[in-house]
Amino acid sequence: MMPQGQIPEGKTERLILRTLSIDDAAQIQELFPHWEIVRYLRNVIQWPYPADGALQFIRDFALPAIVRGDEWIWALRLKSEPERVIGVINLRRGPHDNRGFWLGLAWQGQGLMSEACVWANDFWFETLGFTVLRVAKAVANTTSRRISEGQGMRLIGNEERDYVCGRLPTEIWEITDEEWRAWKNRKTDNRQT
Repeated sequence: MMPQGQIPEGKTERLILRTLSIDDAAQIQELFPHWEIVRYLRNVIQWPYPADGALQFIRDFALPAIVRGDEWIWALRLKSEPERVIGVINLRRGPHDNRGFWLGLAWQGQGLMSEACVWANDFWFETLGFTVLRVAKAVANTTSRRISEGQGMRLIGNEERDYVCGRLPTEIWEITDEEWRAWKNRKTDNRQT
């Protein structure tokens, strides 16, 4: 396990994952408040999004959760534009819903979030030492569902949850550390053949 409140920077083929900072608030405030981004997020988000919503979130929720060691939150940036925030991914302790993310509209559909999720899943299992990762998502959120399916997760349950857009049927997806390692090994073997 990592010491509480410490979050390393991550890198993938195209991305830099840098610990969320108060300095990211202005860029997030510009990118985040779009219906297409927020509609399937938990209803803890105020909608319409307040003019200082990003600052409030980072200052009052994200940074204290990071310091407590309850969450690990990164601003996503392209390696080609390292000063520009394009989205956020987080991991959180608890029995359910351990990973969440959003991506700015201009960068969706390019496989960037799948790339970030592979790095985050590795961090969850290899660095933090957790043995299971669970994520909840609205059934209607097919893009997010494809990421879970494509990365070897299993559907383990259904329930109803409240989102910004209202109450929706929800799926709970899961993968164990052993299943994750097997998925990664298959991916590596497929690239070598």
